Amino acid sequence: MTSQTLQNIRKIRQTIARNKISDAIFNVIGLMSMLVAISTLLALIIDLFIDGLPRLNLQFLTSFPSSDALEAGILAAWVGSIIVILVTASAAIPLGIAAGIYLEEYARKNWFTDLIEINVANLAGVPSIIYGLLGLGVFVYGLKFERSVLSAGLTLALLILPVIIVATREAIRAIPNSIREAAYSCGASKWQTTWDHILPYAFSTILTGIIVALARAFGETAPLIVVGAVAFIAFLPTGLFDPYTVLPIQMFNWTDRPQVEFQVNAAAAGVVLVFMTLTMNGVAIYIRYRLRKKIKW
Repeated sequence: MTSQTLQNIRKIRQTIARNKISDAIFNVIGLMSMLVAISTLLALIIDLFIDGLPRLNLQFLTSFPSSDALEAGILAAWVGSIIVILVTASAAIPLGIAAGIYLEEYARKNWFTDLIEINVANLAGVPSIIYGLLGLGVFVYGLKFERSVLSAGLTLALLILPVIIVATREAIRAIPNSIREAAYSCGASKWQTTWDHILPYAFSTILTGIIVALARAFGETAPLIVVGAVAFIAFLPTGLFDPYTVLPIQMFNWTDRPQVEFQVNAAAAGVVLVFMTLTMNGVAIYIRYRLRKKIKW
């Protein structure tokens, strides 16, 4: 073995050793960052539960807001949150999945579709207050839906639509082309291939994006303030054109009060909001798990 070969082997070993050290440092930094983030989140949640749990009871969940903190409840807020999120899901999920399918499977690859893709990706990062102003101009004043449940749900649907579109496209893109080719070879049309083969394999991944999007919409405040969420409401909305309030708005209203009792009420409402969000996510994750078990690759 020549001296040049030995020198090359020595350099390779040194490079491998440096790379191992870099990997170890990166692992430590990543682990510490994750621990700091999780610890901070746990501390906030624990503090919220400590403050809010004593106030949680049936009376709090079944009472309307009141100027008396001990008699105030969140009935209108949690019912309004559920109704608004149902409107949001009904509008955003079908439209987002359809748009993702079209862009990935049907749209021709040209400058126009490239422009659409860039804008969809950028819209996912637009501040939520901008969507509130858009909803105010389009739904409240333009379409005359007024400051209603329908305006709120459609505004939040616009907010999460880019997330669902991007998630749908990424899920469809991950499906191997061999599945498409096998379907085409059996005489399936483009739509039959997409509906019967691509979507069943991709839907569990699409559902992950939907979970993230709905969780974001469930806790949004700024767009709903802009489109007219009511801070104090003593009745339940019975239709899509009724006034409404939601849990984040109710919490914001209570935290603005100087009395300590209202701060406790806000913490209790926060506990309910966390529970409802986790429940919604848990149901969606269970559905995703069941769908994945049925799929055989």
